[in-house]
Amino acid sequence: MLWFESNGPHRHRRVALPDSTLSTARRALRAELRARRRAVPPGERTAAAHRAARNADRALRLAAGKRIAVYSALPFELDAAPLIALAQRRGCSIYLPRIDRRRTSFGMRFVALGGELRENHLGIGEPVGAQVLAARWLDLVFLPLVGFDAGGVRLGTGGGFYDRALAFRQLRRVWHKPHLVGFGYAFQQLERLAAAPHDVLLDAVVTDGGFIRCTTG
Repeated sequence: MLWFESNGPHRHRRVALPDSTLSTARRALRAELRARRRAVPPGERTAAAHRAARNADRALRLAAGKRIAVYSALPFELDAAPLIALAQRRGCSIYLPRIDRRRTSFGMRFVALGGELRENHLGIGEPVGAQVLAARWLDLVFLPLVGFDAGGVRLGTGGGFYDRALAFRQLRRVWHKPHLVGFGYAFQQLERLAAAPHDVLLDAVVTDGGFIRCTTG
């Protein structure tokens, strides 16, 4: 049996979840947390993105030569543009994810930022360049969040793209790069979130409220 509950201003009732109902429970939780994201006024959203970028810089020591994957935010996700701009000023090499629809599993690749961005079938801006880096050679990957907990469990959009692209992390015992860092609002933190078998756990999370090192990291 699995369960989750929130530590936010209003608490989710603790619910025991048989494995067969986990996906249904996650869909309901996604809907609730997305509604909270949509309710953030534009000015607060911009200020939160800048605070989170500064928190990432302080906690993770962004520096020249680091290879960093960030995301192109969808509407209402915490905007990663301030983080990208700050990392570029620090001399980091920036990569964005690109979903390759020609591959049978809809694989995700990481492509150097530069030039034109083109919207994919999900409305996400992707680089069109040819400079691809395998995920295992990245230093940091910042992942968008719908929800998360301090144990490193991430609730994403449900597509599973990051989990498939980073599944190799689950097989390692010593070398744990790239470090996986969630990037989102502080209110997206849950007290505990039930993990699915395919979940790749986060090492840390950066929010507008601070830095959380997950128990897995």
